[in-house]
Amino acid sequence: MTNLNTMTRDELLQLQKDVAKALKSLETRRKKEALAAAEAAAREKGYTLNQLAGASATKIPAPAKYAHPDNPALTWTGRGRKPKWFLDALKNGLSETDLQI
Repeated sequence: MTNLNTMTRDELLQLQKDVAKALKSLETRRKKEALAAAEAAAREKGYTLNQLAGASATKIPAPAKYAHPDNPALTWTGRGRKPKWFLDALKNGLSETDLQI
């Protein structure tokens, strides 16, 4: 075994880098092994991992609630940050009700 007390600073820093790299490689291998085992267990029961994780459910986007007064292709669901065209319309005297679809 290497005596750390006799190593130079540069040698210790290199050792630290090598250990970090080895740990990352070990973690990657362990994750792959765990994933393979989980896939095998799911297959054994007649499922895929996606089915068990609920990934088969698709997200339905929220319907548009507001539309640009001059360009109806620009819409907003009313969620998240207000788009610039929406804020501009409000500044120009339109109300949220005026912009509703």
